[in-house]
Amino acid sequence: MNITNRCTKAKITEFLLHGFTCSVTMNVLLFSLCFGIYIVSLIVNFTIIGLYLGSQHLRSPMYFFLCHLSITDIMLSTSVVPIFLSTLLGSGETISVSACVTQFFCCSFFTGVECFLLTVMSYDRYLAICNPLHYVKIMTYKHCLCLVTWTWFLMFVGVLTLTITICHSGFFGCNILDDIYCDYAPLLEISCSDIFIVEIEKVILNIFLTFLPFICIITSYINIIISILRISTSTGRQKAFSTCVSHLTVVCTYYGILIAKYTVPSKSQSSFVNKVISLVYTTVAPLLNPIIYSIRNQDVRKALSKCISLNLRMFDIHFL
Repeated sequence: MNITNRCTKAKITEFLLHGFTCSVTMNVLLFSLCFGIYIVSLIVNFTIIGLYLGSQHLRSPMYFFLCHLSITDIMLSTSVVPIFLSTLLGSGETISVSACVTQFFCCSFFTGVECFLLTVMSYDRYLAICNPLHYVKIMTYKHCLCLVTWTWFLMFVGVLTLTITICHSGFFGCNILDDIYCDYAPLLEISCSDIFIVEIEKVILNIFLTFLPFICIITSYINIIISILRISTSTGRQKAFSTCVSHLTVVCTYYGILIAKYTVPSKSQSSFVNKVISLVYTTVAPLLNPIIYSIRNQDVRKALSKCISLNLRMFDIHFL
């Protein structure tokens, strides 16, 4: 495909996702690696969802939020990886404007939802450690459902507003997107909308939908650490802190990737580095989250072991 011929001054009706510019052998290796990670990610996240729905021992608020986190991870990776894999099979992937805008909306939406869910989960840990006597009364199923519903609703409205602002005037210029998916920066460069208004809107949304949740997480953990230090026994402190390790690890990993992707100016990074960060964020991170929670969580391991034992028992009975 001749990429240089795709740069015109006409209104854009389709985009070319450039992806990685590598040799055929490297593309095949990268395709195999990403496809394997994607499949394993789907299996692990669907397993978390299935364990929550099928086990009475995992019906606590923490696992309710973890189930929604797995749903978000599935949707985030699915909105990017299949199209990215297609780009690896050729010299780019042609995608319509509507499909590209939809992909941008989905990536932004599920990114924001994950930030909110991690904030809600930190609030859950804060109540469990700092206010244990009232935890059960406060974190009812109705309250958890309300928190999750508002999370999805607020993020949907915010991201939809930004998407409409960027795209309502159409796109003009070169239709080549030198990225692995339709991201904010490359779309803004060719958008016919008022860039100043879009940037102001983005800053406002980032403050209310990303920065403030992060501040809430930090505040929650400051209070959690203070409460843990007040516990008289070392065993009690270790037990209290162990309930937060998985969530804290996920928060550090996820926000670390986001900071590397969106905070550092793209002009100071090479195009290749930006693509690698995007690949880690959309492919590897959705796999790490459930694994981090599963490895250190005895309840999840017990539920999985019980599920496997039950299935093996049913398998033996069927063939006897």
